Amino acid sequence: MAKVKTKYFCQNCGYQSAQWIGKCPECNEWNTFVEEVVSTKKETHSKGAVYAKQKPQLINNIESNNVSRIILEDKEFNRVLGGGVVLGSVTLVGGEPGIGKSTLLLQIALQMKKHKVLYVSGEESAEQIKMRAERLHNDNDDCYILNETSTEEILRHVKEVKPSFVVIDSIQTIVTEKITSSAGSVSQIRESTSELLQMAKYNNIPVFLIGHITKEGHIAGPKILEHMVDTVLQFEGDRNYGYRILRSIKNRFGSTSELGIYEMRNTGMREVNNPSEILITQRQEDLSGISVAATLEGMRPMLIEVQALVSSAAYGTPQRSTTGFDTRRLNMLLAVLEKRSGFKLGVKDVFLNIAGGLKVDDPAIDLAVVASVLSSSLDIAINQKYCFAAEVGLSGEIRSVNKIEQRISEAEKLGFEKIFISKYNTKGLDVSRFSIDIVVLSKIQDLYYQLF
Repeated sequence: MAKVKTKYFCQNCGYQSAQWIGKCPECNEWNTFVEEVVSTKKETHSKGAVYAKQKPQLINNIESNNVSRIILEDKEFNRVLGGGVVLGSVTLVGGEPGIGKSTLLLQIALQMKKHKVLYVSGEESAEQIKMRAERLHNDNDDCYILNETSTEEILRHVKEVKPSFVVIDSIQTIVTEKITSSAGSVSQIRESTSELLQMAKYNNIPVFLIGHITKEGHIAGPKILEHMVDTVLQFEGDRNYGYRILRSIKNRFGSTSELGIYEMRNTGMREVNNPSEILITQRQEDLSGISVAATLEGMRPMLIEVQALVSSAAYGTPQRSTTGFDTRRLNMLLAVLEKRSGFKLGVKDVFLNIAGGLKVDDPAIDLAVVASVLSSSLDIAINQKYCFAAEVGLSGEIRSVNKIEQRISEAEKLGFEKIFISKYNTKGLDVSRFSIDIVVLSKIQDLYYQLF
């Protein structure tokens, strides 16, 4: 009979303690310790995998081969991973409930018709997964569905089926016999992930883990979970809009500044190859208060629509409201307009909206925000074929932004006739390469004279 005792684990970092303490000495978080039952019996490695002993090697004797990747049918997922999934890698996909994590990975599993896939679900029955697969209108004769929560059984089935991919939905439901605590606990998540990680590395099988997130937006479980895996992807979006963004938070085999955009439909996730065409409204006539900004999401250029409404304050105190943009930055830009350009906006309501439900942090959107506010205040429409890409400083100067050539190329590709940028961005810029008219500005006053 194995001796059983309890320990206290920090839910944030996984630190162990023999007794409850208020503040974790490892991550300095308060009230994160939970009691778990831990078995002290010693176990050998799991039955489902065999591990070979490794010997130390001189770094000069190690051959540096290119990383082997499998190209997925999903181009957006390939972009985020850095060009395909690496053999033996472990990828963690996190997101809010109902955002579409299971749908996305099941869709990818069904699309890989030349590869054998094992889809392990601890939350849904095989019949429920079959219903979802029929809704996706995809079929794969080599896709195996397994309802199992035991790590040992999963590893045994991996050894029998020998799949090219393994999908675990979700890691919070998986348990191992080594730990006697309940599913979803810190020790269970850590130990189960460790066994799956060893299996993936030894057998060169890519593993996708679906993870729940907490109310703060972090992936549930100890922080060490994100350190153990090779790639961490965040699947996010607004329930009121049909668009989803797959963002790379950590990637050992690629860039963390890439992102993929999907549109949620009844038939699954549709890849959005050109998000600019969707995010820009097709208008029949020119309307005031609307401008287009050339922004970057990660390494990806896209054009988005900025909408502003300026009106007299009806109740004495002016309102400042934004959707998808930082309210404090809007207040700063309004103060610059009032101080440097003489516009009396302090007694007016200002409402700002980024079309499409996106949240933008790129400072290059400043010039488009200023143009929208001025357009609405003067009630003069901006030409639909104009776009903007520059940052606005506190002294009213138009500042340069990075990757200006990508922004100009994207605007040119979508048929825009004129783009407004900072004159400080022209250094080293070959204007003759572009057919679009490039207008350089140095101050906000220049923008006013050019537009109005």
